[in-house]
Amino acid sequence: MQLADRMNRLGTESAFEVLARAKALEAQGREIVHLEIGEPDFDTPPHIIEAAIKALRDGYTHYTPSAGLPVVRQTIAEHVSRSRGVDVRPEQVVVTPGAKPIMFFTILALLQPGDEAIYPDPGFPIYRSMINFVGAKPVPLPLREDKDFRFDPAEFRSLVNDRTKLIIINTPQNPTGGVLTKSDLEAIADVARERNIPVLSDEVYEQILYEGEHVSLMSLPDMLPHTILLDGFSKTYAMTGWRLGYGVMPLPLAEQMTRLMTNSNSCTSASTQMAGVAALTGPRGEVNQMIAAFRERRDVIVSGLNQIPGFRCANPAGAFYVFPNIEGTGRGSKEMENLLLDKAGVAALSGSGFGVHGDGYVRFSYANSIPNIKKALERIREMVDTL
Repeated sequence: MQLADRMNRLGTESAFEVLARAKALEAQGREIVHLEIGEPDFDTPPHIIEAAIKALRDGYTHYTPSAGLPVVRQTIAEHVSRSRGVDVRPEQVVVTPGAKPIMFFTILALLQPGDEAIYPDPGFPIYRSMINFVGAKPVPLPLREDKDFRFDPAEFRSLVNDRTKLIIINTPQNPTGGVLTKSDLEAIADVARERNIPVLSDEVYEQILYEGEHVSLMSLPDMLPHTILLDGFSKTYAMTGWRLGYGVMPLPLAEQMTRLMTNSNSCTSASTQMAGVAALTGPRGEVNQMIAAFRERRDVIVSGLNQIPGFRCANPAGAFYVFPNIEGTGRGSKEMENLLLDKAGVAALSGSGFGVHGDGYVRFSYANSIPNIKKALERIREMVDTL
């Protein structure tokens, strides 16, 4: 079987590769502390589960419209209108099985071979993977530690040219936990409006924020026609396995994304969509507790990493990741990833897996209990002492 050439351009998400290696070690009897996968360790709130069960009993077991059930699109439109301070119509909403399809469909719909797309680096690896896959040119926008993992506006402007057909941003950010400021977003918006460039704004960690309030690119003046909002339920509501996400975008693009849904997934599970309605309209007690727990875990892991020789860890303002600088250990990112897993029994990710500007860092997800985080910190210190 001969594969199409485009398959050689398709990347991967290293979290799942490291998870597989860690599971293999566990099968051999090793105890591994999992800090590699970006998945809340909490259960989905009970009222969301009950809503899905009720939906199944009420007959939500059939196909739905490709863009989503009308009640679901209406609920999402109302939620986004409130949370971003804009006027969103249900017709602008496309519901997908997880948030990744919005990323995939945006890049498929907007980029042609020879086009350029600017994306954050270090950043979620699927951005670069999909830009490459369609034959466009990925243009990394460096996020620097000395700027709290934000970008330099002048450097950003220098990357934009007539071939730039898409800008991708992510805030709060994976892998750094960094958060873009309003002034950062205004720099993006100025270019997008001036050159009529669409912006994919990945805001899937929007509610996991520890300081200040979330500012959405979509909420800036005259940015609604230029923004594709990506959001979902996996992180905030501990619904990773449910596979439920959505995009909000200008109506002409929503119509094309709906066609892509029809050609790929047909639709998103009906009962899962109804669970999403319960998530957006129901009580927030469990969500608030999760965010409070993440904040406490962040403080523990940042403090602990900064006490390990050779590690320097910034304090992230959002998401549930830390991205410590490990250059002081004298080891590279990939080597450190292997040492952590093989010698310390701690699963983490090489910063280089998130882009060239991630080299010299590793990513830890603190979506794990404080006892396990403390155990990991102790093992890391013991391992570093032997280097």
